[in-house]
Amino acid sequence: MSVILEKFTFGVGDRFAHQAKAQLQAFIQAEKKGVDITPVWNKSNREHLIVGSKPESLSQAANRAVAGLAWQKSHYIDADHINLDTVDRFLSCSDFFTIDVADSIGQQATSDEVEKFLDTHPELIGTIAIEGIGEPFSTSRAQIGEIAATYLLAVNQAGLIYDHIQSRKGSGNFATEISMDETDNPQTPPELLVILAAIADRKIPLQTIAPKFSGRFNKGVDYVGDVSRFEQEFNDDLAVIEHAVKAYSLPDNLKLSVHSGSDKFSIYPAIRKAIIRFDAGLHVKTAGTTWLEEIIGLAEAGGNGLILAREIYAEALADIDALCAPYATVIDIDRSRLPESIVVDNWSGAQFVSALRHDPGNPDYNQHLRQLLHVGFKVAAKMGSRYTNALQEFEPSISANVTENLFQRHMQPLFIG
Repeated sequence: MSVILEKFTFGVGDRFAHQAKAQLQAFIQAEKKGVDITPVWNKSNREHLIVGSKPESLSQAANRAVAGLAWQKSHYIDADHINLDTVDRFLSCSDFFTIDVADSIGQQATSDEVEKFLDTHPELIGTIAIEGIGEPFSTSRAQIGEIAATYLLAVNQAGLIYDHIQSRKGSGNFATEISMDETDNPQTPPELLVILAAIADRKIPLQTIAPKFSGRFNKGVDYVGDVSRFEQEFNDDLAVIEHAVKAYSLPDNLKLSVHSGSDKFSIYPAIRKAIIRFDAGLHVKTAGTTWLEEIIGLAEAGGNGLILAREIYAEALADIDALCAPYATVIDIDRSRLPESIVVDNWSGAQFVSALRHDPGNPDYNQHLRQLLHVGFKVAAKMGSRYTNALQEFEPSISANVTENLFQRHMQPLFIG
């Protein structure tokens, strides 16, 4: 591999491709604290379609920021959640590909494919001891066969997508992530071990993998679930990865990826503790957090910025069903907790910011309003130049919030302490 991801990589979304410089400032602040975190700008095909942008716009914005701030270290452009139908438009401008095989998980592999896998991997049957997991676990041929039947088609689909990218970009010219997080239940250690063995068989040079964890990873708000259970799963996954890298000659830098990782404040201490324990790398995706900081910056600026923020909320509330539909599995909005637009129209900038900024200690913080606005970027997209001109007009207020949010609320607790 010529593209080798650094130990800590951090995905930042930029819906309207205006905040790359402010985002990069957070990485510079981390560097000044002695911690190297590599920026990965990510945007999915769905987000491009909603905003009406092209993949090239994200890479162009990132490259301008890198040049403008004289960033000498690596950075990457992630074609987020791509599949065979969507990958081609990202090929020319991306060097990181998150392969999404959610639709293939659970589709049953043939009995011949399962038997071939079982015959290839007798080490997966019986008592398996993995360093870092307290007790050995025992498996039967039937159990491993059932797991293989569930995941082999998904791994093969990932291989087809990887082969397609490789045929266009050449070997070693991009980093590969596989997303396995869109399933009903978290993968157990035997399941993750089977997945990684199958990926090795398929010769995919995987550098990050996004498994499923228990609990809810809703967009832009804190983790909902049993933190101690998440911590156990996260540690077990790190142990399995460390084991699989040695057992199956997977890339040495293979690491966990946490999707929708933005604002999961309650699990950040557990993640930090685990990566220190295993001396492990980490990839985190924060996606739409920056878009919310744009709205916060507009409201905080007051005047026309506040008027625009109020208007975006009013239109999002009016179109709530359509906006929420694509994100139904990753939001939990209690509509009774959403203020009427006529109420918000009379808010001061400070009131708007208090409701939207993710500060759990603020009694006025409203996670339901925050989730609605998180998925409401289509409203701003429809405003066109009126919105993007406001981003330029109120840039000082917006950029300060973007940088502060990424560095203080995310990077510091995860990587710096």
